[in-house]
Amino acid sequence: MAILVDEPRWPKHGTTWAHLVSDASLDELHAFARRAGLPERGFDRDHYDVPAERIDELVALGAEAVPGRELVRRLLASGLRVRPRDR
Repeated sequence: MAILVDEPRWPKHGTTWAHLVSDASLDELHAFARRAGLPERGFDRDHYDVPAERIDELVALGAEAVPGRELVRRLLASGLRVRPRDR
């Protein structure tokens, strides 16, 4: 079980954004997000959107920094991925 964060690549609201996911359960993801003080409104069905300036803090709290492709691969393998067409 791991919390994963990819590289920030999506610009919006004056920053770039990354994804924070769990490769095991949404309960694990929500618990980590609460510990990190992430707002609930940042959750989007299978991930939290997180601003670039929070990445180092999330890694210090235990998130594993991974490339975007690995994050998606592991999210798919977990069965937690919500595909865009299913949103």
